[in-house]
Amino acid sequence: MKYPEIRNFIGGEWIDAGGLKTLPVNSPLDGTLLSAVPLSGNSELDMAVAAANKAFTSWSRTSVKERVQVFFRYKQLLEKKITELSSLISEENGKTNGEAYAEIEKSIELTEFACSLPPLITGELLEVSRGIECRTERVAIGVVASIVPFNFPAMVPHWTIPNALALGNCMVLKPSEKVPLSSCRLAELLKEAGLPPGVFNIVHGDAELAAAICDHPGIKAVSFVGSTRVAKFIYRRATHNFKRCLALGGAKNHLLVLPDANTGMTAQNIVASMSGCAGQRCMAASAMVAIGNIDHIIQRICEEARKIIPGKNLGAVINKAAKERIEKYITDAEKEGASILVDGRHAEVEGKPGGFYVGATVIDHVQPHMAVAREEIFGPVISIMRTETLEEAMAIENASPYGNAASVFTEHGGYAKYVIEKASAGMIGVNVGVPVPREPFSFGGWNESRFGAGDITGKSSIEFWTQLKKTTVKWNPESGVNWMS
Repeated sequence: MKYPEIRNFIGGEWIDAGGLKTLPVNSPLDGTLLSAVPLSGNSELDMAVAAANKAFTSWSRTSVKERVQVFFRYKQLLEKKITELSSLISEENGKTNGEAYAEIEKSIELTEFACSLPPLITGELLEVSRGIECRTERVAIGVVASIVPFNFPAMVPHWTIPNALALGNCMVLKPSEKVPLSSCRLAELLKEAGLPPGVFNIVHGDAELAAAICDHPGIKAVSFVGSTRVAKFIYRRATHNFKRCLALGGAKNHLLVLPDANTGMTAQNIVASMSGCAGQRCMAASAMVAIGNIDHIIQRICEEARKIIPGKNLGAVINKAAKERIEKYITDAEKEGASILVDGRHAEVEGKPGGFYVGATVIDHVQPHMAVAREEIFGPVISIMRTETLEEAMAIENASPYGNAASVFTEHGGYAKYVIEKASAGMIGVNVGVPVPREPFSFGGWNESRFGAGDITGKSSIEFWTQLKKTTVKWNPESGVNWMS
């Protein structure tokens, strides 16, 4: 193994697996064995929750201005270590170096937002009656948990870690067992930044550990990011146990392209959206609706897609099973009558026979009932459906059970406004292939792309990670008796 066996991080210390069953961690780039990750159970989770609970008393009473100082220092460490962290992400996830670097840059931005929290959570104070004041303040919930996916080993953990901790909570993180190395490095940097022991803990494991987190009586809130199938399970189980839960699921993002769209910009945006991070992101372009005659744009999309070369500007997919699943979607669409304009099946990278690669794929004349048009593929594949009118295109978008994102490509303001108003998605783009809001605006979809109230980042996250305390005070007896006393 290239790296030592993964350990849990509990109470500020690394804890040996102690005979736990382990899974291999292989690099998607070339199959290299990187490490082994332990499959922790209830006893390890109990230890982490106990450590977090012990730390909560002191950490929650620390002023928010003092808490964010840790994240000022942590942000500087992320900036200092960005090259190292990028290499580690690329190695364990399969991203290109540029994509991994951008992921750390986004993690830094998310941390910056946490540093800005003090003025955003100031309470309110009002004299509501003569001599009587009411005050509100936001206070931490307690011990919380975050269950994160493989596709962004650093960025998605930063959707929760900085805000939840800066707001006074203590956390147990369960990373994906496919990419555990990056989270461990983040724990080391948080410790170096001065985060007290027990405020942040990592317990490694699989689906059984995720279920145990939902069941644990010491955990007050759970956030999850992953597939819709698992998001539903996590949300049901956590809320059944009377926990707060925000579970983000999958997506089938529709890009609506009109004939007046700028050809070059549209093609470049669509291909970058469908192939970035090998299509393994919930904001990837997955379904395109061609409105009217846009053959000239589709031709340019194919030209741009052929410039995406596995191993150069296209990373690997996470494992063999993912590669086989993605290629099966393409093959099934072809059997059902769709046209494969650019075929990414059977991609190989010289010198990396153990890697898992799927090339950029463009499929035309897809019908809305086909699996490739309805289901989340999570690969560098764009499915093109054709309609004559914008209304028909919107009907296709609205029929999707998901609701993360939708974008329209046009030079016509009226068409753009129509899509903005009618699209059933939480994040809308106009001539933008990946309409992810930047901080302080929050990330979050609709429908079966999100279960629970609010969003996971930005200002909206404050309400999820805190609870509102209301205080009414009367000191001066000379103010007399009134209906409030």
